[in-house]
Amino acid sequence: MHGMVAGNNGDVMSLEPLRSLVRNRTLIWQLGKRDIAGRYRGSVFGMFWSLFNPLLMLAVYTLVFGVVLRVRWSSRMPDGGEVDFSVILFSGLIIHTLFSECFTRAPTLVTSNPNFVKRIVFPLEVLPYIALISALFHGAISFLVLIAAHLVLAKTMAWTIILTPIVLLPLLPMILGLTWFLAALGVFLRDVGQITAVISTVLLFVGPIFFPIDKLPAAFQSLVVFNPLSVIVIEFRKVALYGVMPDWGALALYTLVSLVVAQLGFLWFKHTRRGFADVL
Repeated sequence: MHGMVAGNNGDVMSLEPLRSLVRNRTLIWQLGKRDIAGRYRGSVFGMFWSLFNPLLMLAVYTLVFGVVLRVRWSSRMPDGGEVDFSVILFSGLIIHTLFSECFTRAPTLVTSNPNFVKRIVFPLEVLPYIALISALFHGAISFLVLIAAHLVLAKTMAWTIILTPIVLLPLLPMILGLTWFLAALGVFLRDVGQITAVISTVLLFVGPIFFPIDKLPAAFQSLVVFNPLSVIVIEFRKVALYGVMPDWGALALYTLVSLVVAQLGFLWFKHTRRGFADVL
């Protein structure tokens, strides 16, 4: 099989996550839109909250860290312009929020949809894709706020910002793989939801979000690298804020690991799916 794992039905398992996405793309898109709309159903301002929340976050960070604490992060663009600390912080939080929204939601994806489990023909493996669409929507809104804030504060924007989709792409298989794994595990172990909330908070502070890695002692810098968000946060800031080309080698290695995580998570989900109905 040229190094690829084959399933019992003869399909190449390494391609099955992608095949499921293509085969069910219409269903995923429709349920993704419904999931986004459902969050704001019944609220007075509706979708406006998706824009108001990141604006409020950025305003608070600017006030607290930029005005009150006067925190500085020594980072300049190639043209000598200074990047505001609040923008640097906000950029890291965008990545963390994108990851965390799926990561903390994953354990209840299956248990909160028991009707889907009872439908034999429903492809349960699409649930992580639906959660990711919702997270990407809110991440895109926050990204637009980041661009606007950076233009206002720095009075310029680097051309490398067009590379942000390429930098963020390797994170998506990582998110999907972990979501598949946790969604299945959450069916059998309901405490997983509590654990993911704690881990999400740990990842927020044990990473280059509130401080650059080089500010840590050398003994701790290697630990931060194991944070699944560290590489993406660093490379995202390079292209979105600093006007610097990303480390393609680091992104290539991260992509490889991310694809392996996605494959293992998908296989785990498919293997354990047969027991979902018995538990629910």
